[in-house]
Amino acid sequence: MPRGNPGFVHPNRGNDWADVDDGAAAVRHASTAGSFTRFHLTESAAGPNRWIARCNERTAVIESHGKVVAKFCAKYLHTQVLRNDAASPGDLGAAVRKAFLRMDEMMRGQRGWRELAVVGDKMHKFTGMIEGLIWSPRGGDSKGHEDDWAFEEGPHSDFSGPTSGSTACVAIMRKNQLLVANAGDSRCVISRKGHAYNLSRDHKPVLEIERERILKAGGFIHAGRVNGTLNLARAIGDMEFKQNKFLPAEKQIVTANPDITVVDLCEDDDFFVLACDGVWDCMSSQQLVDFINEHINTESSLSAVCEKVLDRCLAPSTAGEGCDNMTMILVQLKKPINSNVAEAEQSSQVRPEIETNSDA
Repeated sequence: MPRGNPGFVHPNRGNDWADVDDGAAAVRHASTAGSFTRFHLTESAAGPNRWIARCNERTAVIESHGKVVAKFCAKYLHTQVLRNDAASPGDLGAAVRKAFLRMDEMMRGQRGWRELAVVGDKMHKFTGMIEGLIWSPRGGDSKGHEDDWAFEEGPHSDFSGPTSGSTACVAIMRKNQLLVANAGDSRCVISRKGHAYNLSRDHKPVLEIERERILKAGGFIHAGRVNGTLNLARAIGDMEFKQNKFLPAEKQIVTANPDITVVDLCEDDDFFVLACDGVWDCMSSQQLVDFINEHINTESSLSAVCEKVLDRCLAPSTAGEGCDNMTMILVQLKKPINSNVAEAEQSSQVRPEIETNSDA
């Protein structure tokens, strides 16, 4: 994305994706990413394209504070969801949760180091490819084989994982249900008869459940930040906060363990949005839903609606709100979900009771 003059931004054009129809619900997708100063972070917007292309009715915002982890998740997170779901069909929430936690495991050791190098900058990409040829058990050739992420010996065998990290907010439609998994401060919001309902919770250190875990794991909170540095309490990566060998992944200072929300879709549902904190810093959930409803029927594409949202959020100067990188995905439900009256009445009262792991 081109870098603009100070005080201006040039968001990359959103992708107005083709209609998708799985027989239960037709949807339209669009995504737009922009940034005020840290433009390179918006490379994480490539993640959702992979989800739409590889997985039916699945979309995600993967927003990094260190782009390499977001790019790693865009490459591997969906494959782990599919693998877990195939191994234990019938419990999609468990499959997604396991995939989130698996990202941290996969980024450790020699294999983790070289995979991060390959998706990183050009200098490290070349080194990672060479080490793959030397140290990979199959000499770097995995064609025709299921990748079981076998242990590799090598100069980075003791690599504990990246110090940077990424949030992830994932939405999966299956029949008449929408599952949302979130770790971090990105957010998913559904519009139901014009009313905004949060389907995820922003994982900030000041939340009591996050604060309790952080303190029990030996961390502290200063100025609203974990150990005085990180302003969110859950993320993939950020391995410096996950070094307590006596605690499981769910109880570390910072955890990749996602909250899972499942909601029954009904005829009252208009659209849902996934966006990173750069958007939510500037607009409340209801403000965003109102803004989209104001423009969704007058704009030529959903991408244009997304770009209007970012234009509304972007700061006019280099100070204050609107200076963070921004990514959002808008998914419009184009025709009613087939459901009986009882289901519609039950789901008209959104039940986004966030299912939290008792160990978190």
